[in-house]
Amino acid sequence: MTAGLRPVAGDPREVFALVEPWVRHGGEPLVIRTSGSTGEPKDVVLSHRAVLASAQASLDRLGGPGGWLQDIPVTGVGGLQVLVRSAVSGLEPVYADEHASLGAAIAAIPGPRRYASLVPTQVHRLAESGDLDDLALLDAVLIGGAAVPAGLLEVLGEAGARVVRTYGMSETSGGCVYDGYPLDGVRVRLDDAGQVHLSGPILFDGYADPVVTARVLQDGWFATADLGEIDPAGRLRITGRADDVVISGGVNVPLPAVTTVLRTCEGVRDAIALGVPDDEWGARVVAFLVPDDAVCLDGLRLDEVRDAIEEAGLPRSWAPRDVVLLDSLPLLPGGKVDRQILLRAAGR
Repeated sequence: MTAGLRPVAGDPREVFALVEPWVRHGGEPLVIRTSGSTGEPKDVVLSHRAVLASAQASLDRLGGPGGWLQDIPVTGVGGLQVLVRSAVSGLEPVYADEHASLGAAIAAIPGPRRYASLVPTQVHRLAESGDLDDLALLDAVLIGGAAVPAGLLEVLGEAGARVVRTYGMSETSGGCVYDGYPLDGVRVRLDDAGQVHLSGPILFDGYADPVVTARVLQDGWFATADLGEIDPAGRLRITGRADDVVISGGVNVPLPAVTTVLRTCEGVRDAIALGVPDDEWGARVVAFLVPDDAVCLDGLRLDEVRDAIEEAGLPRSWAPRDVVLLDSLPLLPGGKVDRQILLRAAGR
């Protein structure tokens, strides 16, 4: 693949060779090509000013410049920002795939500070392999791309890892809210429906499609389609997606609430609830479950799952009408669940 910045593509080393002079001298806006979890392709246009504002605000919040571990795709904004922050720090990143182990790669990161940016799936695999202790060698581990389960955060803390949970997207040049608090220069507000809006120098210029741009970018604010709450201390908590409420048989079903219960069911390692279009119900709630290794794939029955929803205090009308058992949930490069694959698996 030929390396380029419009859109960002290529081998990490080749892309860094393009990013480093772009950071120092400026140039045309970058383009991040993303399909997201909805499957709708978008070209996100990011100016030099926005990308550098994000990188500098991140380093300021973390404690200053440092060396970075590159271990997520650079074609996504999270991986791209690893390269940009490295260039701002004046250090080439350490490429994880060029080392025999995670510990060896982290040991090769130059100082004065050492950082990494990972997605929850990577951290989960490190926990399974017993390699989490290596993360304690880092000054900060940024984890974004998807929600981090509470149990995983607890294990990370026990391993001595200094975790920073990040929230952001391609349109905000990457993570712009760290541990619930916006980076310097970033503003957060909620509309009447609880949808999160973001503003600040980190915002993108727009999409290739100006009609879509006009819908989500108004008066200097970006409408994220995420739902959230802001506590009295100003901390943002993401509660779901505006499109994560489906109407099934005339009943509004908030899918994140169902997913939360599914993940606590005995014998379930991972789970997600999705609404699948259905002629009879309008949307049919389907539970996609990854059983524990100790549970036989046919050991989780629909009636048990439905009972669990009711026992958790949720209306039985929210309970899934189908269960799909999987070895693992399919993921996009950024760590989010690939919903399109699951919808096809459910017979959409």
